[in-house]
Amino acid sequence: MVLAGMIEGEAVLKEGILEVARLMAVAAKTAPKARGIDNIKILILDKKEELEQLAKYMEELADKYGAFFKRDADNVRNSDAVILIGASMIDLGLKSPEDYIADINLVMTLLNLGIALGSAVKTASIHNVDNRIMYSIGYTAQKKDLMKADIVIGVPLSAKGKSIYFDRKWPK
Repeated sequence: MVLAGMIEGEAVLKEGILEVARLMAVAAKTAPKARGIDNIKILILDKKEELEQLAKYMEELADKYGAFFKRDADNVRNSDAVILIGASMIDLGLKSPEDYIADINLVMTLLNLGIALGSAVKTASIHNVDNRIMYSIGYTAQKKDLMKADIVIGVPLSAKGKSIYFDRKWPK
């Protein structure tokens, strides 16, 4: 017997994952940033069709960029949602010391992204949602023009009896 308003099974998990994805977005957006400049962009994909399109394009890119794109595509396909977190280059008005190898603006952009990602995946972890930071997803999202940012990283989300991201197999 199902009572009106009851949510069960997969629907409960899907709703929970979407709520956690929203909390991850809040955590990423409010994470500390260099000079307080907000250069973080966020997008949540949760429709099966969106995830399938992303996975198919990742598979197409595998020949050019490596088999891990195909492996990660399988993770996207089997996930309940993917959160994209990106960063646009910031100009802090600083000059790198002449003996320093990296551009300080690039370093601060990457640090902002790293802190935002760390805050987001910590939030997922607190709520027991399986996740994994994946460059391949972010790069594919950029190529598909899903997000306008200089650097994008994808974090797939899942809630199954065992993490689908733990012992992934390389394609043969």
